[in-house]
Amino acid sequence: QVQLVESGGGLVQAGGSLRLSCTASGMMFRANDMGWYRQVPGKQRESVAGITGGGATHYAVSVKGRFTISRDNAKNTVYLQMNSLKPEDTAVYYCNTWPTIRVDWGQGTQVTVSS
Repeated sequence: QVQLVESGGGLVQAGGSLRLSCTASGMMFRANDMGWYRQVPGKQRESVAGITGGGATHYAVSVKGRFTISRDNAKNTVYLQMNSLKPEDTAVYYCNTWPTIRVDWGQGTQVTVSS
């Protein structure tokens, strides 16, 4: 059974940084392109960043230059380094396969940015 476990969220002031982690089990991690998504209550979940199995990265316009996605295939883990955080980055952050969702969502990790 595939399981995705996100961690690293928290409360941070605007301009601060956080590093999110997502560890996958039960799947061929290195064979999958992975991504980070976020959701605000009442809005659709949106893609934030993606990374291919070969390490090529893609970012939403809203986070480009501030967020960095990376992966460690030996640890089955994908990371999201978030710098220069803004209040509008407040959301629950999830990881999943990218850009096509192929596994069940994990519980996500809450990121709250105060102004």
